[in-house]
Amino acid sequence: MYNLNKVYGEGDTKVHALQDISISVNKGEFLLIVGSSGSGKSTLLNMIGLLDHPTSGKILIDGIETTTLSDGKISEFRNHKLGFIFQFSNLLSDLTVLENVMLPKQIQGKNSSASKDAKELLKIVGLEDQMHKRGNKISGGQAQRVAIARGLVNRPAIVLADEPTGNLDSVSAQNIVQLMKSMAKKLGQTFIVVTHDRHQFGDVDRVITIKDGRAFEGEESARLEAVA
Repeated sequence: MYNLNKVYGEGDTKVHALQDISISVNKGEFLLIVGSSGSGKSTLLNMIGLLDHPTSGKILIDGIETTTLSDGKISEFRNHKLGFIFQFSNLLSDLTVLENVMLPKQIQGKNSSASKDAKELLKIVGLEDQMHKRGNKISGGQAQRVAIARGLVNRPAIVLADEPTGNLDSVSAQNIVQLMKSMAKKLGQTFIVVTHDRHQFGDVDRVITIKDGRAFEGEESARLEAVA
């Protein structure tokens, strides 16, 4: 992304949620975006996830400039190139665990490979024995594992995770962190994770701190983390 800006409101009510943010993310990188509430980190994730439009600037994903895509093309691109993991797993309770993971591929019309790919991922995340249970009949930690599998099933260019451990107890949260990091290494999968709890994630490839809509890396990021 290059010179990304997001402005809400006009005149005296104008708020610069993001200011001149330029970030490059490498394939297979586990990138952490940290910041306090209201810093702009979730706004940034929404821009990358094509859930909102920037006021100015460019967002390139897999070599494609997404800011010029039509609304119809954005939906198609998002489903093919992006995976999402949210604070709440958002599983469909009337579907089984397996059916929840299959859903993104079925939306693409790839019904022939949906079941096989979903089963492989559920095995990797340790839920092979839970796949025929309903989405509302498993624990919160298990549901978040299902959400990770669902986010990966299309083999997206980027998985975007917004506070993925925020609704879990400390033990389940650590399990989810380790699972995401191992999946990044095992599959060469790019992760961009937004969190307010940097220490929960331990060693990662890179940390970007968002403060007042601006992005900081390296020593400046570490200094901001230390005083947070």
